[in-house]
Amino acid sequence: RLLQVESLLRRPTGASLHKGMCRLSQDTRPYKGSSENRRSMHTAYVRLVVAALALLAGCASPAPLPEAMPPAPTRIRTGAEVLADEGFARLAGLRVGLIANHTSRVDSTHLADRLHAAGGIELVALFGPEHGIRGDAVAGAYVEGSRDSSTGVPVHSLYGRRTKPTPEQLAGIDVLLFDIQDIGARFYTYISTMGLAMQAAAAADIPFYVLDRPNPLGGVLVEGFVLEPEYTSFVGAYPIPVVHGLTVGELARMIQGEGWMEGIEALDLHVVPMLGWRRAMGWDATGLPWTPPSPNIPDVATAVLY
Repeated sequence: RLLQVESLLRRPTGASLHKGMCRLSQDTRPYKGSSENRRSMHTAYVRLVVAALALLAGCASPAPLPEAMPPAPTRIRTGAEVLADEGFARLAGLRVGLIANHTSRVDSTHLADRLHAAGGIELVALFGPEHGIRGDAVAGAYVEGSRDSSTGVPVHSLYGRRTKPTPEQLAGIDVLLFDIQDIGARFYTYISTMGLAMQAAAAADIPFYVLDRPNPLGGVLVEGFVLEPEYTSFVGAYPIPVVHGLTVGELARMIQGEGWMEGIEALDLHVVPMLGWRRAMGWDATGLPWTPPSPNIPDVATAVLY
């Protein structure tokens, strides 16, 4: 029988293997030998039968594949790039405040530089989160207010004595933009900065625009514990899982829709969507270059581990 099974395993097709196994299973001739040899032969026989069944399962016709998605563009366009591609038409004639950092790129240029150079709008204030407007502050270090060396625009710190724009800082601003690359994890201060800025904009009756960017972990995976309310802090501000699966634009809408921040029910919230992004995309599929959102996240693999 062992020789019969071994010969069946050498056969190339699932059909002939199935027929042979059926014939073998009907073979009831007794084995003549000692009980010890009988047990040894039985064990070997069982192992071979299991191997044969595994091979037979592998020969089954595969299930039809789902209809393929249309091919993605070679590179998506972020919300900031969509806004720039439109010539900043949505901002025409407005005085603009921008919450940004070194990840706020339009192609290879900082968004602040593009806004400053654009005609018909006026960039009047910059707001810097942790690590600063140009990403040159170390992790955890308070960021001081300053004047941006490239544009000459005043920079207000949102990571220091204050974490939210003040009414005085928002005076003279017609619209407030947020364009920062998130990491896809709950414990990251940029999304806390966004929520507080939404709150300040609502209080000042200023429209708030989120220029959407992809979640580096994709938009499908949602994992981990949900934050318990008593542990809410600037590092973890919302009752979301560790891996939340949202873009910053989606999260902004959820913060408002779920009422996670007081006083933002009437906020005039706008999300400028990306062009070409799909939820199942990992970072490599977006075609975007990786700009480390913070010094200790130098690459996408570190973001996944984080």
